[in-house]
Amino acid sequence: FGAETFVVDGDGKISWVIPKSSRDGWLLPNGNALLAVSKGKEYPGGAVLEITKEGKTVFEFKGTQSEVNTVMALDNGNIMFTEAGPKPRLIEVSREGKIIVDMPIQAQTKDHHLQTRMARKLPNGNYLIPQLLDKVVREYSPDGKVVWEVKTPNWPFTAIRLPDGNTLINCTLGNLVIEVDPKGQTVWSLSNDDLPGKPINDACGGHRLPNGNTVITSHHAKANETKLIEVNRDKKIVWTYTNSKNASIHHFQILDTNGVAISGKPLR
Repeated sequence: FGAETFVVDGDGKISWVIPKSSRDGWLLPNGNALLAVSKGKEYPGGAVLEITKEGKTVFEFKGTQSEVNTVMALDNGNIMFTEAGPKPRLIEVSREGKIIVDMPIQAQTKDHHLQTRMARKLPNGNYLIPQLLDKVVREYSPDGKVVWEVKTPNWPFTAIRLPDGNTLINCTLGNLVIEVDPKGQTVWSLSNDDLPGKPINDACGGHRLPNGNTVITSHHAKANETKLIEVNRDKKIVWTYTNSKNASIHHFQILDTNGVAISGKPLR
């Protein structure tokens, strides 16, 4: 939320406040938080930080261009993130800060902020990258070749590759969520036309839960407006979250449902 990142329990109680504005983030199995930190006075090009519960920074990589827009801890121990700027790129670094992968992203360069969002490394070793202003989601091989892509009706924010091979995409200002098959055909969608009260106001972050439900952000929601929405496959709202803060939610990670920890790797 705004200049801070929070862990909130199922009752809405804040259990951890990290005084950093973040673009993307994960609660790691070791209990630390891994964040893509927004650009600002301390980090003019953004940064990647791993922070302990005690507030100690145990990993830091300072961005070298305009922004760092996403981050992901990998099974091989590396940390993956993207940089927006005149030379947009995806990077993997070791825990020692050595660059292992430096892959150019084929994105427009007139608006750095609207280049990419929630990039993810796939089990096949490729990278899935939503490119906002280009209105496209692209899958890149490690050598930077585009091996799959799908055009989107509005700016794509999240691109989540599902176990069945489909891809779940949140389309920001379109207030739209689409699920496409490997051929790029839409097999499921969600918009304000499907929901009472039209609660979606900028569909940014998303998370597909193990039960098949989908949670999305309403990024432009203000204080006491619906900020997170969980819907089932039949497009019925099963849960919502709000708070009294004017700051919005850019992205999120659902840690548990009804007190039971989410199993497997988060699809977000």
